[in-house]
Amino acid sequence: MICGLIGRKLGHSYSPQIHRALADYDYRLWELELEEVEPFLRRRQFAGINVTIPYKQVVMPFLDEISQRARAIGAVNTIVNRDGRLYGENTDFDGMAALIRRIGIDMTGKKVLILGTGGTSGTAGAVARSMGAADIHWVSRSGQNGALTYEQAAACCKDAQVIINTSPCGMYPAVEDCPVDVSDYPALVGVVDAVYNPLRSNLVLQARRRGIPAEGGLYMLAAQAACASALFRGCEAAPQESEVAFQTVRRQMENLVLIGMPSCGKTTVGRRLAALTGKRFADSDAQVIEKTGMSIGDYFAAYGQAAFRDREQEAVAALAAVGGQVIATGGGVILREENLTALRRNGVLVFLDRSPEKLLATPDRPLSADRDALYRRYEERYSRYCAAADLHIDGDGSVEETARLIEKEWLQ
Repeated sequence: MICGLIGRKLGHSYSPQIHRALADYDYRLWELELEEVEPFLRRRQFAGINVTIPYKQVVMPFLDEISQRARAIGAVNTIVNRDGRLYGENTDFDGMAALIRRIGIDMTGKKVLILGTGGTSGTAGAVARSMGAADIHWVSRSGQNGALTYEQAAACCKDAQVIINTSPCGMYPAVEDCPVDVSDYPALVGVVDAVYNPLRSNLVLQARRRGIPAEGGLYMLAAQAACASALFRGCEAAPQESEVAFQTVRRQMENLVLIGMPSCGKTTVGRRLAALTGKRFADSDAQVIEKTGMSIGDYFAAYGQAAFRDREQEAVAALAAVGGQVIATGGGVILREENLTALRRNGVLVFLDRSPEKLLATPDRPLSADRDALYRRYEERYSRYCAAADLHIDGDGSVEETARLIEKEWLQ
């Protein structure tokens, strides 16, 4: 059975991994230009397909039947070939509703801003209404078709309580982008972002820093995929399939980022952890050495600490943008908030806390070349490591013990 996904740009898609976790059919990616969509559908050489931006509305005229729900929303994200007749459905509705429930947002009586006016925005509006939202406003850059502009929304909707982003703003590779400044909306009680690559967009991270419940779109993707997969197979989706799909792809794509003092074992533990989890191993210091053609000690001596931190930040940004890795970082990576933001988009930060008496001072580490300098760095940075960490791990054990402890804590 051949199934898959159509869209214009699909390099960011996690759909193949999710569908492999759900069933054993052949799931493919088809990148199509607009003029290729109709011929592709007319050939009907698939059992079922998912549809992503920008074609959720484009496909509708070429279908033989569309569900009442999808027609009301005005968008189709799932098409099933039923004996040569194409049936369109919207499983994004199920996915969005599941994500909102997972975050724990009570939509009853809430004022909601929906960012974007594409196919998923209609789904978000339908879900918000079904969950009891009292006041819904759409926001777009152009402000056309009754939508507010972003400037108008910031001026007249400061009392918005929920933001749902359905635009591609913040999606890989433009991970630095963010559609709104969360501080413009002091009444927020929840943020939902349909963007799932990176796992946590700048919008999500910005909300979390303010203590606002927020989540990216991976669970929405998993839940809608479970419903779509059931349609492809002609069965009902099992209740646990959404969670299975979500956890499978999260564990494949999430980075494990090791932070901690120089000589605490980030590289040796990281290599073993990568082998245990099946992830690629990367080292930010090694990236700096490769790019500069100099050892870190020599680069420090020639250009100073500020220049090194700039090179480190560049290396971290490049590594952090890609999922599925164990990343060992330099001891001072926590000194710049930009590094932590980049690493959190796709990663869990693991503080490898090794007792100071077990750390080694070596000449190749410019800021901890002797025992006194090493202890000063420990005292200066310890609270920063603790504050940055998602997982705090005792690093005094063997490499094997420490790597397995990280894996166990991460999987819980």
